[in-house]
Amino acid sequence: MPATKDRLNRLLETAGLPVLDLRQAATFEKYLQLIVRWNARTNLTAIREEDGILSRHFVESIACSHALPAGVNTLLDFGSGAGFPGIPIAICRPEVAVTLAESQGKKAAFLREAVRTLQLSALVVAARAETMEQQFDCVTMRAVDRMEQAICAATRLVLSRGWLALMTTERDMPALHHAAGSAFAWSAPVMLPGSEQRVLALGCKVEADEPPRLQRTKA
Repeated sequence: MPATKDRLNRLLETAGLPVLDLRQAATFEKYLQLIVRWNARTNLTAIREEDGILSRHFVESIACSHALPAGVNTLLDFGSGAGFPGIPIAICRPEVAVTLAESQGKKAAFLREAVRTLQLSALVVAARAETMEQQFDCVTMRAVDRMEQAICAATRLVLSRGWLALMTTERDMPALHHAAGSAFAWSAPVMLPGSEQRVLALGCKVEADEPPRLQRTKA
């Protein structure tokens, strides 16, 4: 079987995304090994096969990291779980101060181990994100339980002119937009690799009559 970095870079090339440099590739390889090892004794993610983790979790999260607008300096991964998309963002966008919020004890322990093993500067908060007071330039959400209810709590954690970044489906977008309320203006969804339905929805926290200014980072 080809090395992890080769398989992942091939998936990224197919998706039209930049390939990883040697440092990033080595970090993702350690991350994959850590997930597989922890998944053997705890339920981190329902996808347990390496190829599935690479194609679904890693590539989607890397795509999210490239699609985030410029000017995002602080980011909260709300209900981070096994670290998607927060850890890939921390790997691909080291200039962003990433906070991983996860209330489940075993998953929070995994995130702390991942941050230590991968030598990331990300902060792990072992608590419900809803209880946090700090605001961020961007709040990401992916596969969060009771997503619509969670979004209502997440909106207050976004700074003015900041962003909600929701990894979801086209079918669920209208309900999520409604849950976020009128304070957010939404840009066209970004299609995520490997699916005709999964998208990244980017909403800017603006006044009702002020359009968002979306400037993505260079690939």
